[in-house]
Amino acid sequence: MFFSFWLVFFSHAEEVRSFVWNGPKVVTSQFSSKLGMMNTERNEYATNLAALAVNRVVEGKASAASLEEARRMIALALQLSPRNKRAVVANFQLGKGIVPEKVEENYGRVSFSRLLLMRAQLLEKDATEENVRLARLFVNLAAALDSRNEDAVYASELHRLDHGEVDWSGVMVGAEGAESGR
Repeated sequence: MFFSFWLVFFSHAEEVRSFVWNGPKVVTSQFSSKLGMMNTERNEYATNLAALAVNRVVEGKASAASLEEARRMIALALQLSPRNKRAVVANFQLGKGIVPEKVEENYGRVSFSRLLLMRAQLLEKDATEENVRLARLFVNLAAALDSRNEDAVYASELHRLDHGEVDWSGVMVGAEGAESGR
């Protein structure tokens, strides 16, 4: 019985391992009101990005890869809508070392990848610097969310070939590791 207690204790301790969250600190969005998205749309994208980020951390048991992916999504969510409830709460909980509860998603990874790609294509048509910057982030994220989405992967690779790697550092304000653009 003593052995089974320790076995349960250590297996539970392994599941709830500690992690370091160097989350973004966004006070004011780098995207202005001139961005080709209405505030309600920005908030919806932020909510969906934060939900995917939370669920990725839960599914990945706060692995380094899941945290890095979540860091990008939450940073982008906070840039789109700095006061988005789901993004603010997730960033706070992760900052305290708490793995949030899994949340309901409006879109799965595959559907959201397609949505991001379509929205990016619309943003690129406007061709302002701000819209193009967000479009590149959306395309990069769409390819990362669903590497079987050939259109997203192709667009992401063309962007990489034409403009270099996507620079996430502007979005990752306040997050350690942002300097590398990862």
